[in-house]
Amino acid sequence: MGVWWGPVVRVLVLQAAWALVGGQVRYSVPEEAKAGTVVGRLAQDLGLEAVDAEARRLRLVAQGRRASVEVSGASGALVVSSRLDREELCGKSAPCALRLEVLVERPLRVFHVELEVTDINDNAPLFPAARKNLSIAELSLPGSRFPLEGASDADTGANAQLSYTLSPSEHFNLDLLKTEEDGESLFLVLAKLLDRETVAVHRLVVTASDGGRPPLTGTMEVVISVLDANDNAPQFNQSVYKVQLPENSDRGTLVITVNATDLDEGTNGNISYSVQHLFPQDRRDVFMINRKSGEIRLREKIDFEDVGLYRLQVDASDQGSPPLSGHCRVVLEVLDVNDNAPDVWVTSLSVPVPEDAAVGTVVALLSVSDRDSGANGRVRCAAWPPSPFGLVATFAGSYSLVLRESLDRERVAEYEVEVRAEDGGVPPLRASRAVRVPVSDVNDNAPAFAQAVYTVLARENNAAGAELARLWARDPDEAGNGRVSYSVAEGGGGGAAAVVGGWRPASSYVSVDAESGRLWALQPLDYEEVQVLQFEVRAVDAGEPPLCGNATVQVFVVDENDNAPALLPAAGGGPWAGASGEAAASGPGSGALWAWAAWGAPAGQVVAKIRAVDADSGYNAWLRYELWEPREKGPFRVGLYSGEVSTARALEEADGPRQRLVIVVRDHGEPARSATATLSVSLVEGAEAALAAAGSSSSSSSSSPSSSGAGLRPAAGAEGGAAAAAAAAAATNVWLVVAICAVSSLFLLAVVLYGASRWAPRAAVLSGPGPATLVCASEVGSWSYSQRQSRSLCVADGAGKSDLMVFSPNFPPPAGPAAKETQPEPPALLDTVSGPAFLASRPFPLFASLARVAVLARRLGRRWWEPGSAPGPAGGGCWSGA
Repeated sequence: MGVWWGPVVRVLVLQAAWALVGGQVRYSVPEEAKAGTVVGRLAQDLGLEAVDAEARRLRLVAQGRRASVEVSGASGALVVSSRLDREELCGKSAPCALRLEVLVERPLRVFHVELEVTDINDNAPLFPAARKNLSIAELSLPGSRFPLEGASDADTGANAQLSYTLSPSEHFNLDLLKTEEDGESLFLVLAKLLDRETVAVHRLVVTASDGGRPPLTGTMEVVISVLDANDNAPQFNQSVYKVQLPENSDRGTLVITVNATDLDEGTNGNISYSVQHLFPQDRRDVFMINRKSGEIRLREKIDFEDVGLYRLQVDASDQGSPPLSGHCRVVLEVLDVNDNAPDVWVTSLSVPVPEDAAVGTVVALLSVSDRDSGANGRVRCAAWPPSPFGLVATFAGSYSLVLRESLDRERVAEYEVEVRAEDGGVPPLRASRAVRVPVSDVNDNAPAFAQAVYTVLARENNAAGAELARLWARDPDEAGNGRVSYSVAEGGGGGAAAVVGGWRPASSYVSVDAESGRLWALQPLDYEEVQVLQFEVRAVDAGEPPLCGNATVQVFVVDENDNAPALLPAAGGGPWAGASGEAAASGPGSGALWAWAAWGAPAGQVVAKIRAVDADSGYNAWLRYELWEPREKGPFRVGLYSGEVSTARALEEADGPRQRLVIVVRDHGEPARSATATLSVSLVEGAEAALAAAGSSSSSSSSSPSSSGAGLRPAAGAEGGAAAAAAAAAATNVWLVVAICAVSSLFLLAVVLYGASRWAPRAAVLSGPGPATLVCASEVGSWSYSQRQSRSLCVADGAGKSDLMVFSPNFPPPAGPAAKETQPEPPALLDTVSGPAFLASRPFPLFASLARVAVLARRLGRRWWEPGSAPGPAGGGCWSGA
């Protein structure tokens, strides 16, 4: 302290001396000197003694303001009485001189004292405000100047010399501009563009430093608010949004929420969204966007098969002036869902398909597609049923429907082929397409008759044009290929009939309607002229080339009872009689018959035999003989079926020399026809009767060597009666022995044949192919007779009953290839035949065997068995002409 005050005192002394010299005392005191600090020795400087100063009442006179100094009474020194603040006393005035008046009494005298208060750096620079708020537009250009109020320093001189500094900032700096007119001007200068979005508020500190030592500083905070400018467009957090969404999503489904930010504030940062469709252009109504939130939702359903990828542009615009906008893209990938069944359609169809089409023929071309993708769009195809058509893949999505097996239109005329398709989705979806494939006809089937052999029974005397049967040949082909025309085959053994006196073509008897197959008679049929018509009917279709089929028709003429029995004339032709001979008739149907009988002939002796024949057959030719007159019981009787006239009792003379017998011969037809024979029996002696018989036998032998006893021969006369009787007896004995031997042999042969027929397989006898067979029956027996071969027999075993007549004719098929093709299966016992059938009670195998024997014997010993030359057995029966 002493060091500091020494210089001060010396300065004061100098000033006082100067003051005395100049008449005014000047003191200098630094401000802020402490109270009691001696400013100067005022009394001494005024030339007063210390004692005088007190006595003369040395004092300061106030001049309106507090001087903050006083005169010490004891020492007469000027001392600081209170805080001395230069800034308070003088403000900014410099120098700060206080003019003091010092008054002394005795004498009163006034001294002027000037007190200069010197400045010390006791005041720091002071800004008007501790905080300065500035608002600077964000778009202000670099170099822009913003004025600041500078700091003030209450000190003066160097202590008031201020310098400014700015806290570090890349955007701002300070510029202190000094001019004589304006003095100092402080400016905040923009050094770099502002970015409100980067730094919205800049906080700077301006420091003012004075020139004192040490310098004092003052600071001011400058808060710079950057005023927003719409210089930032909205920005999305992604430039491209990629979204996957399954197809068929419901309306209103959230697709994505886009988000854009705008670094600006206020209206410059208020964002609204909008959507634009980039692809496809025609799908502007599928999506909608919330303008505030940026949510994109479905307005309509999306379909992968229509559009698989959407590209959207979303715009975000602020509300600045002018408004700025940002953009982003939304790529929506539609995920496929197996929502589409496969599609099958026919691109080409070649129908109808000929039934002779080769395997591998392409019938149709099909295309298969599935609008789905991936596994959902992979399609498998198959044809159902798997035959006769199949699918062949040609290339992706294309198939050919080809023929895999041969076709037969007659078996299946049309096919419904179902093409089934199934995709690979989970679960799989299926589709099908029906393809109608008609099969066109080819003439590959010949007409075929229902039967290889038709058996027709036609009654004789039928009317010309009468329908005999209807033939029908089936041709499974259609249209012209199946249109059949019928005709009777001519030539080559096609059809002929054996008639009396030769062969005639069948076409002269029958005709067939070309369209209907109706078989009708051209003329009445006569059983006695023709019994069997066998011919072929040919059925020809209208195809190209035409095919034909044949059937054999056997027309059996059924006999009608249209012929009355006819009496056979005697072999010699004359009306003669003889014992045990045959009655001789003068002509057929006449009643002039003669016979001889010996007196005394025993009962049962054959006197004569009435021979008659009926041109009909069967029952119609089965004759019976009745004695019509005399009606009363007479000496003669007639065999019912043999026609033998025999004695009913021994002849007596009372019977008279001659007996007249009326014999009626009837057949069994309906109605029955008859003939009448009148037999005159002459009763003679025994020798005469023998001679007459011998004469008749010899006459018969000489006139007809191939027959035996066909009629009566004329007698030689009564004279040769004895010789004739002896010869007749000898001839009778010989024939009797021959007959006994023959009958015995035939009986043994019948037994053997009967056993063979009993143990042989019945099918061999009753069925199988063979010639036509006509079975006839009667009350006493029946036999089967064929034009070519005996096949099956049946006879009755008792009295007369209704009998069975079965026609099972089977002519051998004609020679040639067609015979093998049309050969029928062996018919059963009761084959169905066309025409009426005659039914009877039952077959009789024993008599059938005997009948076979009879036929054989008849063939071997025709001379013995059948003396006559006319067809048919005498005395009734049933036969077919040889």
